[in-house]
Amino acid sequence: MEISTKGLRVLITASASGIGFAVAKAFQDTGASVHICDVSNTQLDTCRQTLPGAGISCVDISSPAEVDSLFEDVLSHLGGLDVLVNNAGIAGPTAPIEAVDPEDWDRTMAVNINGQFYCARKAVPLLKEAGGGSIINMSSSAGIMGYPFRSPYAASKWAVIGLTKTMAMELGEFNVRVNAVCPNAVEGPRMDAVIEAEAKVKGITEEEVYACLVQGTSMRTFVTAEDVSNMILFLCSDAGKRISGQALSVDGFTETLR
Repeated sequence: MEISTKGLRVLITASASGIGFAVAKAFQDTGASVHICDVSNTQLDTCRQTLPGAGISCVDISSPAEVDSLFEDVLSHLGGLDVLVNNAGIAGPTAPIEAVDPEDWDRTMAVNINGQFYCARKAVPLLKEAGGGSIINMSSSAGIMGYPFRSPYAASKWAVIGLTKTMAMELGEFNVRVNAVCPNAVEGPRMDAVIEAEAKVKGITEEEVYACLVQGTSMRTFVTAEDVSNMILFLCSDAGKRISGQALSVDGFTETLR
């Protein structure tokens, strides 16, 4: 089966690197018009060469005012919207619950769940106007199972699934599909930083943390950004047109995050 996204107008948040960049490139390579945003101007400058023709905005999606400005850019560049990929998120602190700073908790929630809400509330009228479309909210294996020493992150990712299922119920009659994608450990610099932080908290080596995470999946593997982007493309294409309200894992079958 060949996946085509030709004609789709797509916004991907936090898409100057990592999963977001892989998603943006996959959509562009299969025919979609894309608009990307990120908080890093430096990485966005690189994207001007690597994603030619993409709309670009520098935005902190935890700010409602900046999200409003983002959607002005999206309308100017794409003329409408068919797909929102709510990819932006941060790892948050690594600490036992009693040691989590309230400011770190609030910042994690502000980006990981508030930002998704801010983007969704602006996207939904455009998707309705387009006659339907798709929203992908990035959750995590931690949003299904929990994650010791990562309570703000896990709580925010559980909230993403609740938001997803509720929006799917509200929007189905408008032909708008809403799904959550739940990766486990994704190869790359962000996961490297998570492993480093967890090793410090647990007093073990980074190699031991890595081995524990790999042993926690039945396929004994991390996943790649491309694995995640393949799932998102499928869900947003005609092949996924009857899938909504689901939390779909891309994780090599996570058995434990301990």
